[in-house]
Amino acid sequence: MKTYILNLICVLITLPLIAQESLFNGNDLDGWNTHGTELWYVDNGLLVCESGPDKAYGYLSTSKYYDDFDLTLEFKQESNGNSGVFIRSTVKGTEVSGWQVEVAPPGNDTGGVYESYGRGWLIKPKKEKDKVLKMGEWNTMRIRVVGDQIESWLNGISMISLKDEKIGQGKGSIALQIHDGGGIKVKWRNLLVTPL
Repeated sequence: MKTYILNLICVLITLPLIAQESLFNGNDLDGWNTHGTELWYVDNGLLVCESGPDKAYGYLSTSKYYDDFDLTLEFKQESNGNSGVFIRSTVKGTEVSGWQVEVAPPGNDTGGVYESYGRGWLIKPKKEKDKVLKMGEWNTMRIRVVGDQIESWLNGISMISLKDEKIGQGKGSIALQIHDGGGIKVKWRNLLVTPL
């Protein structure tokens, strides 16, 4: 029994420590890059995206690249609330290359995966899962990406699971999106990522 315990301790000691990182410090946009003219700012410890005068697409991307990771975050939609979380993305101007896990008003497939400037919708949640979204309240989203597998959860409910070879080849940042059209405001908090 002692030998078993000693062996187990040795295994645990040699395992790499996986540290969870906070992507947002609650004070400023340190560690992020702004793309476009839409508004990204900090208000009372919350990260806020809001439509600007151009009513165009805008992105806030991490300075660091994340390939395989487990991300949790909370969002609260005000007004239109059309946004999203991009994975393995690169942004030039306001043109993004990558995959978006949708954050949108009810009836618009929150938790689904959309490929911008590419194949479009890759997977949408089943329609009955739309009721999981709490418009105007805080929602918790989890996104797990490992190799060619992407999964999303909303408020603890599995929304999608997708294997895709092209996603498996992707590299880039985690990025938040604000949709074009104007009238959009989304608040974010507790953005925590665990690299895998």
